[in-house]
Amino acid sequence: MSESLTPVAGRYVTCPPDEFRRACEDAMAAARAGIERLKSMPLPRDTRQALETLDEAGAALDDASARASVVRHAHPKAELREAAEAAEQAIETLANDIRMDRGIYDVLAALDLSREDAATRKWMEKVLRDFRRAGVDRDEPTRARVKALQEELVRIGQDFSRNISQDTRSVELLPEALGGLPEDYVRAHAPGANGKVRITTDYPDLIPFMTYARDGKAREQLWRANRQRGHPANVDVLNKLVSRRHELATLLGYASWAAYATEDKMVRSAEAASDFIQKIAQASEARMGRDYQQLLARKRQDEPGAARVDPWDSGYLDDRVKAEQYAFDSQSVRPYFEYTRVKQGVLDLTARLFGVTYRHVPDAAVWHPDVEAYDVYEGSTLRGRFFLDMHPRADKFKHAAQFVLTSGKAGHRLPEGALICNFPKPGAEPALMQHSDVVTFFHEFGHLLHHIFGGHTRWAGVSGVRTEWDFVEAPSQMLEEWGRDATCLQTFARHFQTNEPLPAELVARMNRADEFGKGLFVRQQMFYAKLSLELYRRDPTHLDPTALVRELQSQFIPFPYQEGTYFHLSFGHLDGYSSNYYTYMWSLVIAKDLFTVFEKKGLLNPEPAQSYRRAVLEPGGSDDAAHLVHRFLGRDYDFRAYEAWLNKAA
Repeated sequence: MSESLTPVAGRYVTCPPDEFRRACEDAMAAARAGIERLKSMPLPRDTRQALETLDEAGAALDDASARASVVRHAHPKAELREAAEAAEQAIETLANDIRMDRGIYDVLAALDLSREDAATRKWMEKVLRDFRRAGVDRDEPTRARVKALQEELVRIGQDFSRNISQDTRSVELLPEALGGLPEDYVRAHAPGANGKVRITTDYPDLIPFMTYARDGKAREQLWRANRQRGHPANVDVLNKLVSRRHELATLLGYASWAAYATEDKMVRSAEAASDFIQKIAQASEARMGRDYQQLLARKRQDEPGAARVDPWDSGYLDDRVKAEQYAFDSQSVRPYFEYTRVKQGVLDLTARLFGVTYRHVPDAAVWHPDVEAYDVYEGSTLRGRFFLDMHPRADKFKHAAQFVLTSGKAGHRLPEGALICNFPKPGAEPALMQHSDVVTFFHEFGHLLHHIFGGHTRWAGVSGVRTEWDFVEAPSQMLEEWGRDATCLQTFARHFQTNEPLPAELVARMNRADEFGKGLFVRQQMFYAKLSLELYRRDPTHLDPTALVRELQSQFIPFPYQEGTYFHLSFGHLDGYSSNYYTYMWSLVIAKDLFTVFEKKGLLNPEPAQSYRRAVLEPGGSDDAAHLVHRFLGRDYDFRAYEAWLNKAA
C-alpha cells in the first residue's frame, strides 16, 4: 500500500467547487457501499472483515467532513466555502442515517470480540455507546424527530460560526489614540483620507490595542465594538441552538443537553462539571480579589476618584502593574518574538524532543498563498503532513485552532492536519508577536503533534485526538510550558535588529509578572465554563442568554456587566464545545501534573518526551485518557500540581 501512504488532503481543499462537491459525493458513496457490505455479510460474520469495513466507511465520512470544515473556515473563495457548508450538511445527514440504522447496530453488537485486542474492544465499546446515544434503540417517531433535529443543528451551528467569522468590526480614531502602542503597530495603522486610523476587532489589532493604548475612551470604544460581534445576527441562532439541543437531549431520555454532553466525558455528569467549576472558583476567589484590588489601586493613580475597574481597563492596567510593580514591560519582549523565528523555533524544539524532522514542501497544493505545508519524517519514514495558515484575512476563522484534514491509519493513510491562526504577518514591517501569541503557537502545535503521532493506530476510529473531550486540551496546555522557559526560548528568541538572544533575566521577570492576574484569569475561565454549562443545563423555554450572562458575571468576576453588550453571541465555543467549556480547566489540572515529569528530567531532554509520546500521544483514543496518563506518570493524576501552580506567589 506504499502508494497510498502519501499526503492527499491538499488536492481536496484546493480544487474547483464542482470537483470539491464530487469528491464529497464520492466519499459518501464509498461510505454507503461499505455499510451495505457490512449489513449483507453472511453468517457467521468475519469479525475482522466487519470491523475493517465499518472503519473505512467511517473514515471516508470523517475525512470528507474534516476537509469541508477547513474549507468553510479558511478558504478565500466564497463559492467554495458555500460548497463546504452544503457538503458538511450532507455528510452529517448520512452520518445520522448510519447512527440511526438498527440493522448496523445489531450486526456490530453481535460480533464476537473475544479474540480482539483491548484497543479494538475499547473502540467498539465507544461505537455501540454512540449508536445508543444517537437514539438507535428508540421507537420510529422518536428516531425520525431526533434525525431531523440533528440535521437542523448542523445548519444552525454553521450559521452561528459564519456570523462570527464574517463579523469583523472596526473603529475610527484620531491618531493620538495610538499613544502607548509599539512603533511597528503605529506605522502599520497610518491615518486614512479622513485623518483617522482604523482599528479592527481582529486579534493582531485588538490585543495590542487593549493592552497598550493609554486612551481609556478609545479602549472602551474598541472593546464595545468587539462585544457587538454576532449581534443581532446570532440572537435567534443561539436561541435555536440551545432549544433544539435541549429537545434532542430530552427525546433521548436526558434531563438536559448538559447531562447528555457530559455523559461520555471524563467528568461523566453535569453535576460533577458544576462541582468542578465551583471547586476551582472557590480555590481562586481570594487571589482574584487581591488581583482586582491591585488593578483598582493602579487605576486610582491616574483617576484618584475611580470606584471600579471597567473591563476595557483590565488588560491595560494588568500590563501597567506588571511594568511598574514587577519590573516587566511586555513590549520589551516583542522584538525577540519575530514571527518567522518563533515558527522555526517551535519546529526545531519539537523536532528535537520528539525525534522527528519537518521538511517544508514548497510545491504542495494550498488554499491560500499564505499557507505553508510541512512533511513530518521519522528517519526516512514519512509520518504525516501539516499546514500552517497563520495570518488573518477577510472571512477567515478568527481565533487559533488545530483542524484535522485526514485521520491517519496504520498502513492505509497518513495523518494530516492544519493550524489556522491569526498571528501578525511578515511584510514591510517585522511581524512582532506578543508573548501570549508565542504561548498560543505552542498550544496549538501540541494539538497538531497529538494528531500526527496518534494517527498511526490500527483503526481510524480511534486515530489522533479522539480521547475524551475533557482531556483533549491537556497535551496542548502542557506544551505551552516550553514557551515560558528561558532555556527553551533562547533557542530561537533573538532581537530582530541586534540578534541578541532573549536575556534569561528578562524571561524570569516576565514569568514573575505573569503570576499576577492568575486569580482573575481563572475566575474568568470559570465564568465562561459556568455560562456554557448553565445555558445548556436550564430549561430554555424562558431562558434569556443575555440575562444569564448578567447573572453569572456578577457571581464570578468583579468587572460590572455592560448593558448593550453581547459577548456570548461571538463565543464560538457555545457551538462546538456546547456545555463543556469546563474542559479547558479540567485538562489544565492534568497538564500541570504531566509537566512535573519534565520539570524533574529537563525540558530539552528527549527521554521523557519520547516516553510521553509513546504513552499518551501515540495511542490516540484507543484507551481511556486516565489510563494513558497513569501509564506515563506511574500513578493516577491528582490536584497537587495544579494547586501549587494556582497558589504560586507573584
